[in-house]
Amino acid sequence: MLERNREPGRKIVISGGGRCNFTNLHCRPEHFLSNNLPFAKSALARYQPSDFIALVERYGIAYHEKTLGQLFCDGSSRQIVDLLIEECRAASVELLTGCDVSVVRDGFVVETSRGDFEAPAVVVATGGLSIPKIGATDLGYRVARQFGVNVLAPRPALVPLLFDAGDRRRWRDLAGIAINCAVSVTDTSGHISGTVPNGTRVVPTFEERLLFTHRGLSGPAILQASSYWSPGAGLTIDLLPHLTLGEEIVRRRAAGDTASTKTAVATQLPNRFADRWFETMAEPSVIASTGNDAIRILESGLHSWTIVPAGTEGFEKAEVTAGGVDTRELSSTTMAARAVRGLFFIGEAVDVTGHLGGYNFQWAWASGHAAGIAL
Repeated sequence: MLERNREPGRKIVISGGGRCNFTNLHCRPEHFLSNNLPFAKSALARYQPSDFIALVERYGIAYHEKTLGQLFCDGSSRQIVDLLIEECRAASVELLTGCDVSVVRDGFVVETSRGDFEAPAVVVATGGLSIPKIGATDLGYRVARQFGVNVLAPRPALVPLLFDAGDRRRWRDLAGIAINCAVSVTDTSGHISGTVPNGTRVVPTFEERLLFTHRGLSGPAILQASSYWSPGAGLTIDLLPHLTLGEEIVRRRAAGDTASTKTAVATQLPNRFADRWFETMAEPSVIASTGNDAIRILESGLHSWTIVPAGTEGFEKAEVTAGGVDTRELSSTTMAARAVRGLFFIGEAVDVTGHLGGYNFQWAWASGHAAGIAL
């Protein structure tokens, strides 16, 4: 095993706030996106979360479920790295760190900074382009192209989104404020998008937390939606997904409530956000004298706040890379390139991208298992 970094598993170490969200109890194919959605089903079915959990338990690693089926180590994510290293030792795998691969020649001679290696098979487990500061490169894509395997354009996924100049001026000083909401990706006409950019998948609505940053929006709901976003598309954000605020205002109006509609909104959303909303998006009024049209406009705005992001924070802040090695050129059973005997691609290098919450690790374990069984 040839590892470019001096220490293996650096992405594992930093994941989950240092506790590694190593799988998800609810892992199913619908939690992934790809240009070829059925591809992931075979590997995911043959190596399931229960299989990796059994391995974790065999090593005595304590873990807990956080939310939505996400499993984290009670202690450090380094426990998962140590587990994997020990599994390698048990299988007599020699791990060479600080080993920079320069080229893979025909016949599978691998030229590296620590000499040349020759083998009848090569498994490319290089990850994607996300988080280059911990060693991410395009090596896997270069190897694929060298052997004639198609690569679909990589793009940042699970990544914060940027405001345009106007929205940045309007919202940037709310950095740090979080709101539980529901986020959908919309097309340029404001309709909820029915597919990812390549046209292969219905896009879900993500109901989780949104976080304001100095440059745009982040938080789980935004990271999830970002995997389906493409330049020019918008986001429709329901700030009150489980509340019909208009009905409450109508009830309070009937009682002659002299409070402001801003007060009613501030009981459901952070005060600073409510203040800014009424400074820039709506006019406050006395509840007792607020007409039905004004109530409908206020509620519609809060349930369908639309923003068109200017872009993403890029691979530097992306948790994963979407796109990659075209799965149509791989066996879904073995991860082997159909046209190149002995060449395998697994994990993030492949055009299979999971939702936030342990799904991408489970794909790494499942696709790696598929290739390992085949070898």
